[in-house]
Amino acid sequence: MNIEISQVANLPSRFGEFHVKAFKEGEKEHLVIYAKKMEENPIVRVHSECLTGDALGSLKCDCRDQLEFALKLIHEEGGMVIYLRQEGRNIGLLNKINAYALQDKGLNTIEANHQLGFASDERTYEVVTFILDYFDIKKIKLLTNNPHKVKAISGVEILERMPIIMQSNKFNEDYLDTKRDEMGHLF
Repeated sequence: MNIEISQVANLPSRFGEFHVKAFKEGEKEHLVIYAKKMEENPIVRVHSECLTGDALGSLKCDCRDQLEFALKLIHEEGGMVIYLRQEGRNIGLLNKINAYALQDKGLNTIEANHQLGFASDERTYEVVTFILDYFDIKKIKLLTNNPHKVKAISGVEILERMPIIMQSNKFNEDYLDTKRDEMGHLF
């Protein structure tokens, strides 16, 4: 992998004080937000970008809630969030909005992706292995509900899969049901 790596910078936030480092992989720039005190077997959240949820507070998903929960937890217990630039399960923002439009017409998140010619989930995780190796991390506690992430992340021992359960709302209940029933997410 040809990856350009930034310097370390401080990031004081409403969730705590962190260090940040960027990893540029081709056109994608990923961010690692990590606790100033790193545990030997850290909690790791691999979070894929969700502009509508993370930045705009969309209620159609639970992405922002998961990100905020992870940031609070890693500040308290040590660890990192690996923020991957894989918008819309890696179909991009334009296609994600098209998928939203199809969902508005009654399709679920998977059906919408398929209608647009994509797999249910187009994300990849090779860069996660690179990042964990860069930080010389050999064992992690993975904060995820997604069994695909557990299988896809290689090069480290996953000591524990920690669930990240968020309260549903009337706008994301069907979405979360689809993730559980059709994608195997563990809630």
